[in-house]
Amino acid sequence: MRIVPAFLLAFCLVLSHGALAPARAADLVVYTALEDDELSVYLDNWEKKHPETPVQIVRDSTGIVTAKLLAEKDNPQADVVWCLAATSLLLCEQQGLFLPYDPQGIERIKKGFKDNRYDPARWVGCKAWMTGFCTNEIEAKRLGLPLPRSFQDLLDPVYKGYVVMPNPASSGTGFLTVSAVLQMMGEEEGWNYLDKLHQNVALYTHSGSKPAKLAGKGEFPVGISFGYRGFKQKAKGEPLVVTFPKEGSGWDVEANALIRKPRIKDAAKTFLDWAISDDAMLLYSRFYPIVAADIPVEVPEGYPRDPSQQLIENDLDWASSNRMRILKEWSRRYEGKSEPK
Repeated sequence: MRIVPAFLLAFCLVLSHGALAPARAADLVVYTALEDDELSVYLDNWEKKHPETPVQIVRDSTGIVTAKLLAEKDNPQADVVWCLAATSLLLCEQQGLFLPYDPQGIERIKKGFKDNRYDPARWVGCKAWMTGFCTNEIEAKRLGLPLPRSFQDLLDPVYKGYVVMPNPASSGTGFLTVSAVLQMMGEEEGWNYLDKLHQNVALYTHSGSKPAKLAGKGEFPVGISFGYRGFKQKAKGEPLVVTFPKEGSGWDVEANALIRKPRIKDAAKTFLDWAISDDAMLLYSRFYPIVAADIPVEVPEGYPRDPSQQLIENDLDWASSNRMRILKEWSRRYEGKSEPK
């Protein structure tokens, strides 16, 4: 297995020991927005089951992977998209980037976690992830900051300059959070809310996990991120407390698709079968409380006992259809505080 940043794939692929080499024709090229420390857990299972098929993993944040897929529309490089936000896949699907394919076991996938517009499906989900607040309890205590437990809490002037949040143009977590605010509050009130939140935000990052990492290090006391990353940083010994907004969390489905290209490798379909298998779902459930398959799983420690009750009523089709408009308006208002690319 090799993992490379998306922007480098056009020029080279980075081997695990650091040398540069072109992709072998036999390799399966997989684009993903999964976290680096998840990948090894999942792919160990793939490699044990399919040692005959090495994969080239191209990993980056949701917005970058989405932009790369769209840019490569006429000359696709990937064979498979794995665990990219469904709102991004819907946008790509509108451009005809995917071929229909029902992976083995698709009948186990819950309603709302797979393509409901076409048969066979253009995309199929793996799991859901949701907005969480990650607070450095040491820094919060030193600065006299209360623990934020709601979106409204974050408007308190006491947080001015102490909050970091992902840029929705580059981060799936950023987009699902902004989309949630606009859907819950309505667009006029939602943009008013984001204007006020902007006053307290110190920095918009280009990664959904970075706010949790910055909070864990104490560089900023509060990071709007997602639950998995906060719990992961806490497990490393960082003084983080993860809370979920009482109004409900924004969320999206991480989903898979078969890239439309002149030659489809049999291994691409095999990979998509594996990606929604019980083995894979059980591995996803180690880190995330909601998986796409209708199978019993244990809720990871720290999440609400009934995580489905934490999710807002989320219209993925609306979010996808309005994505570019939302991002344009967001950038017009708030881009000035984004970290350099």
